[in-house]
This record gives sequence, C-alpha cells and structure tokens, in this order.
Amino acid sequence: MIQFLDLKSVNNQYSDELKEACSRVIDSGWYIMGSELQAFELEFARFCGTKSSIGVANGLDALTLTLRAWLELGKLKEGDEVIVQANTYIASILAITENKLKPVLVEPDIDTFNLTPEGIKAALTSKTKVILPVHLYGQVSPMVEIMQIAKENNLLVLEDCAQSHGAMINGRKCGSWGDAGAFSFYPGKNLGALGDAGAVTTNDDELKEVLTALRNYGSHEKYKNKYKGTNSRLDEMQAAMLRVKLRYLDIETKARQKIAKAYLGGITNPLIDLPLAGDVHSHVWHLFVIKTAQREKLVQYLTENGVPIMVHYPIPPHKQDAYKEWKDMSFPITEKVHSQVLSIPINPIVNIEDINFIIKTLNDY
Repeated sequence: MIQFLDLKSVNNQYSDELKEACSRVIDSGWYIMGSELQAFELEFARFCGTKSSIGVANGLDALTLTLRAWLELGKLKEGDEVIVQANTYIASILAITENKLKPVLVEPDIDTFNLTPEGIKAALTSKTKVILPVHLYGQVSPMVEIMQIAKENNLLVLEDCAQSHGAMINGRKCGSWGDAGAFSFYPGKNLGALGDAGAVTTNDDELKEVLTALRNYGSHEKYKNKYKGTNSRLDEMQAAMLRVKLRYLDIETKARQKIAKAYLGGITNPLIDLPLAGDVHSHVWHLFVIKTAQREKLVQYLTENGVPIMVHYPIPPHKQDAYKEWKDMSFPITEKVHSQVLSIPINPIVNIEDINFIIKTLNDY
C-alpha cells in the first residue's frame, strides 16, 4: 500500500546511526545546550551558507524569536507592518501577531504559490518594516528582486524556510538571502527531527547574540537575565539525530527531484494543473502540489484507487476563527489556491512502481 509519507521507513534507513547518536547523548550525561547542539549549529550554518545558526525548539519559535530579537534591538516597534503572502500556513502569521506586529497579507503567484515583487511593492507603506517571504512547498521565492526592494526601502527580510531546506536560487541556498532564515525540523520536513526542533540562520552577530539569550530565558550567563526570554532550546538528542540526517539530506533531495521530474513529464491530464517549477533541481519538493477545479471528485477518485493525498492547506489564515477580525477580507487568488490544491506523494521512499501507478491513475481520471 502506498503511504503519503512513511516516516518509519525514512528513518529506518539510518537506524543504526540514529541509535548510536542517541546512545552518545545518553552516555554523555549532558542533555541541554551541549556539544551536539554546538556541532549541529555549525554544520547547519555551513550547509546553508551562513555565518551562524541558532537552534530553537521548533519552527514557530524560529520565526517568533527572530521578530522578538529585532524588537529588542530597536529595529522594530509594536504596530510595524510585515508583508507576507496570504496563502501561507498560519504559523507565519502567528509569529507576527505574537509580537504585536501587523501582518499585511498579499496575494501570491498562482503558479508558484510564493510572493511576487509586484505584490510586495503594492503593499508598501510608511509602516512597512519587514518582508516575510515563505518558500512554500520547497521552492525559493524571487529573492533577487525581494532583496532589491528591501534595500531600496530599508526593510528587514525574514525568510520562512520551514519547507525549503537546501532549496536554491542562482546557486544560493534559502536562509542565506535575508537578514535571517527560520527553519522547522518537524518530523515530516525534508530535514526532520524525531520530535520538534527548529533553527534560525543569519550572518548578523548581534542578532545571533540576542537570539541565543532569548531562547534560554533571556540569559547569556546563568542566573543573569538580560531579556524577558523564553525556554526554546533545541535539545541534545534532537541535535544529535539531526546531525545524522543532515549528512543524507542532499541524497534525499535528489530522490525527491527525480520523482518530481517523473510527475512533471508524466502527468498529462488537462484537468490537472502542475506546479510551475522553474529549475527542477533548485526546488527541493517538500510537497508536490497540483491544482484542480474538481478537487472533491478527484480526492474521492484517488482515495478509492489507492492513492493517498493531503490538502495543504484547506483554509487560508484570513478565514480561520483565530483571525475572525479578518473574516470580511477578500483574497480571490489565495482563496482559489486553497480551494484547488492537492498534494500527492513525494518522498524518498516512494518507489518507481508507485510513481508510475500514481501517474497512470491521475491520467485516467
């Protein structure tokens, strides 16, 4: 039976190394803020092409604490505006409102699902202070243009890289373009921990210093608290396992790209819109998201024929009860995207027979 994501099999590939990493941590007697975290931070920064990475408890904290650090540094103040695409997962929005900043939602590119330079420019006001491009589904936003807009308007850029570990544009990896990049290592991500975990990448030493304190009760030195911080530490066990899985990330990415290439070349049903990939080898294919005006019927058909699917995401943030104050807002492109998108299996464990079966099933619809 085909599974949408078989995490047990994904992690079984590295079972011996993962168990050895766990044993190493257990035997060390040091479980928080130790040598495994330090090593992972160095290795992940090197992977992303940044000076530093700072491990935190999860991807939401990576976003939230970066904005909080800029508030502490005086680069932001409450009420400042953050431009973000309206079709993102709600975590991107939660991080903004948690810091009493104002999300300015803009329509995405209907084919790439990412921010557009035109959308950003139209949303700029005197209160705009941050652009938050979300590299949805594994494809990097148009960062050359975004960074130019940021430079011209003296704006900060926080990349949401939760779905795009290793994705590139012009040979440069996400998380190294903006002032900071926020990553999630939720188990289902391309680089997934065996629990929750996250990190921030940056070349800014001052930001690194504040983030390092904020994640640890606002403290650089035990019992001395410079900030009203929180507890958001990437623990030694998760850091050790992430070090194992980071070594294989490029191999897994190539497997995802091979599957994506097969889908892009094989799915020919005119009722199905394929993702606009650009360079298929720069996209890391966290998800393979198709669109169809007949989603309910297609979901039923695929389910009946043994093809597992998921919808990322059925309800946009501005239609969620959490943000009921936005219920009258209208984003037609976003709402169309959320009503039509459908994710089909793409992970390193899916074999060629399953891929061909999925392609044939979609074409026969």
